[in-house]
Amino acid sequence: MATVTVTAETLETIIEANDLVLLDFWAEWCGPCRTFGPIFETVSDDFPHAVFGKIDTEDQQALAASFAIQSIPTLMIIREQIVIFSQAGALPEAALRDLMTQALALDMDEVRADIEANGPDGPEA
Repeated sequence: MATVTVTAETLETIIEANDLVLLDFWAEWCGPCRTFGPIFETVSDDFPHAVFGKIDTEDQQALAASFAIQSIPTLMIIREQIVIFSQAGALPEAALRDLMTQALALDMDEVRADIEANGPDGPEA
């Protein structure tokens, strides 16, 4: 599946309509973003059931701010409307594929139970 452009107007619909959404927060001027972009696109072809969305942080500044994006590229994975991964930095292709495998292997009932028991940020230290 090719990547899709995500905007503030389309984000909620995309997340609600799809069980697995990967978001690449990027900008044209960002060298690491330009390096990661083709990797993101290539891996998207092997996971057609997932939506690989790109959010241009220059064009969608309010959206990037709502996710507290501090540096780019930032990759975020949302499964069943729950953010299960968020990390700044470009990943090599093998690492992104491994991350996808891990995201798909998560027991989401267990994730929801953990959130219910400990809150969205996990147990307190």
